[in-house]
Amino acid sequence: MAYRVLHADDAYWRRSNQMGVLNTDLGRQLNAESLGARFWRLEPGQASTRHRHRTQAELYVVLEGTGRIRIDDDLLTLAPLSAVLVEPASIRQPFNDTGTDQLWLIVGAPAEAANTLEMTADDLAWYYPDGPKALPPELA
Repeated sequence: MAYRVLHADDAYWRRSNQMGVLNTDLGRQLNAESLGARFWRLEPGQASTRHRHRTQAELYVVLEGTGRIRIDDDLLTLAPLSAVLVEPASIRQPFNDTGTDQLWLIVGAPAEAANTLEMTADDLAWYYPDGPKALPPELA
């Protein structure tokens, strides 16, 4: 088949293992092999993990709300429909220090395993240099 469809009502949403952020794994549900893609809904006071990748570049698109993300030492504030591409080794962390939800579309390629429950201690330390539950200063 040349395409696959995931209707909004059929998407499986769950809370992330580390930070409890509501998300849906679009890539897995659509059987994508060459890229990863998720919607992440950050409620006020929530953050995604502060992390980096070995080979995967990630495109972050703010769909709803005002997006806040730290990339290495830079703090960005993004209006809806703004996007930023983050290269693999840069450390990044989207977070929500606003009063309304943020909805992000995050797409990465090439696909890279991200299940923290299956990582070795060395991999966890590299991917999450401050640990997988570190909050940004704005939420600490």
